[in-house]
Amino acid sequence: MLGTFSLVTPAEIVFGRGQIAQLNDRATKLGSRALIVHGRSPGRLADVFESLKTVDIVQTLSVGKEPDLNTLTVAIEEGKALGIDLVLGIGGGSVMDSAKVLAAMLPSQTSLLSHLEVVGSGLPLSAKRLPLILVPTTSGTGAEVTRNAVIDIPEAQRKVSLRDNQLLPDLALVDPAMTDNCPRRVSLHSGLDAITQVIEPYLSSRANLFTDMLCKEAIPKGLLALKQLMDAESKEARDALAQVSLFGGLALANSGLGVVHGLAGPLGGLCGAPHGAICGALLPAGIAANRDSVVDADQKARIDHVIGWIAEVFETSADLALPRFREWIIQSGLPGLASIGVTDEHMSAASQAAVSSSSMKANPVVLPAATIEQIMRQSL
Repeated sequence: MLGTFSLVTPAEIVFGRGQIAQLNDRATKLGSRALIVHGRSPGRLADVFESLKTVDIVQTLSVGKEPDLNTLTVAIEEGKALGIDLVLGIGGGSVMDSAKVLAAMLPSQTSLLSHLEVVGSGLPLSAKRLPLILVPTTSGTGAEVTRNAVIDIPEAQRKVSLRDNQLLPDLALVDPAMTDNCPRRVSLHSGLDAITQVIEPYLSSRANLFTDMLCKEAIPKGLLALKQLMDAESKEARDALAQVSLFGGLALANSGLGVVHGLAGPLGGLCGAPHGAICGALLPAGIAANRDSVVDADQKARIDHVIGWIAEVFETSADLALPRFREWIIQSGLPGLASIGVTDEHMSAASQAAVSSSSMKANPVVLPAATIEQIMRQSL
């Protein structure tokens, strides 16, 4: 199984502290009339905006949460008449997902809904997307190197994906300095998402040689870096976590995820809690449920490797590693699912939706709805 794989990646990835200085020159080679998608605090990006001296910024869009269908549809219609020939997404996962959608849909004559999974027709994109550069400012989603964009459908209480290889950007520019002094709560949530996104691809039934090389280094590195950041701001830890986030995006794009993300999508749509917080709250119980359910010796060994890395970072035994990890998550400021608004009603609906979610298809073992619900209850 591990000897056969295919890879999907952006055209180019640039990683390193200080590499944001390349943005103007790189952007100029791709277009001249830019749409910039950014987070709710553009003041943090003042220097970046100022550096774009040879690019005409004709439209900006502020994204403060996961994009919803109506907001994106309006932005697409407004942008079509502006002659935009380049899209830059500079922000967290929601910002980059929005930029992907706009780059894909501005040249398109079809509706966004027709391309969405679950609630739409899931059709492939019908037009070549605009040139696209993605610059993360948090270390978590790895969205700069994935081929999907998550879109909130409030009326359906679901979060679904636009998924197409065209969503991979021309350039993923990952400068860890862009994440320096990120708020502690955001660092915790996004960091736990990053760690989940190297653990789940490593445990995935679709794991391969390429994703294993990424995840084996990234899992212990991410755990240690996030632990350090919860104690004190550190450029070295920021650099490490940015690399882990990048590796996670590449890994999940090429081997899939698992039960934690299978639940995070439905739960996020039902209660509106931050994606990274949901993943972080579910992760210890999700690992434990897979460990209790797998029968394949190789899969069991992989889970034991993960538990061993957790035990090493948190200086405990393998038997106590997952409880200690959950205790640390709680002590760091994420008490559990109930603290972010998850209720019994949400859990019942999410357990049913998770069974058929795309992320669950790569979980190392098929979990029944009762086990999936138990994971949530243990994570309250």
